[in-house]
Amino acid sequence: MGKAGGRSHECGEDLAQTSRFELRYIPVPQQLAHHVTTFYHFRCDEAEVREIQPAAVGQLTLFARGEGEIFFRDGTSDRSHEINLLSPVSVAATFAVDGPFHAIGAALTPLGWAELTGLHAGNHANRLYAAEDHLGQDVGRLGARLCAAYRDGAMDAEACAAELGQCIGSLLRPLSDEHRELIAITADWLGSDFNPEIEELFAASRYSRRQVQRLVDQYFGLPPTALRRKYRALRAAALFSQPDLAPETEAMVRESFYDQPHMIREIRLFAGRTPARLSDDPESYLSEMLDLRNLRELR
Repeated sequence: MGKAGGRSHECGEDLAQTSRFELRYIPVPQQLAHHVTTFYHFRCDEAEVREIQPAAVGQLTLFARGEGEIFFRDGTSDRSHEINLLSPVSVAATFAVDGPFHAIGAALTPLGWAELTGLHAGNHANRLYAAEDHLGQDVGRLGARLCAAYRDGAMDAEACAAELGQCIGSLLRPLSDEHRELIAITADWLGSDFNPEIEELFAASRYSRRQVQRLVDQYFGLPPTALRRKYRALRAAALFSQPDLAPETEAMVRESFYDQPHMIREIRLFAGRTPARLSDDPESYLSEMLDLRNLRELR
């Protein structure tokens, strides 16, 4: 996630449409800039919310209003809690919430996930945990207090986000300099090209090929080849959701895939929609989630 402002949208219950929602982004304090891409406030006052979560980074999130469930591609599902730890999502997942649904959260960078949770991102991918189960009972108590204060009107989203940020900062356990460096190299590699060469990542690292494979999976939730697939598809989906996409850009995107059926399958797997469906509603919830500024593996 990552842009300022908010907007409202109309929709019905079908996942082909969008819910009436407002999404606002809250700036990140400088001291957390390497650990959190953005804080956000999501609000939807419909009785039922059914949407798609595209593949994404991990998140620490308050469900101040609403209870729901997320359904992953492997057939598993997890119920929500007042304060949630959403692990990195490998491919698109659907979620359903009994509304109204108000969420305040932090989107974590790979470094943020690692130094906050200590969990292997690959082994724990595609889960929605009660945050207290991995971050301690104090985090559970904090979540309950913030949710109650938000519901009572004693705290607004910005105040809740500020306390979440303080909590994150207090729990960070630094990685070694060598592992931090590998995360930075991988982030730079991901951003270097629409379809970066795997050999360039191996060449830039001080580790063996096998170690790079293992560590990228540990910190990013997927090994390098799959990680490249994920971000190629998400960037393509973000571009296809833009109503004014330039023809030369569209051609560049299409040429980065083997053929059109392959492109359609990849985008649907990681973003949850085909390119044609993405362009149906450029102001949808999914389009907001696919904003290009949200697709950064920041260090």
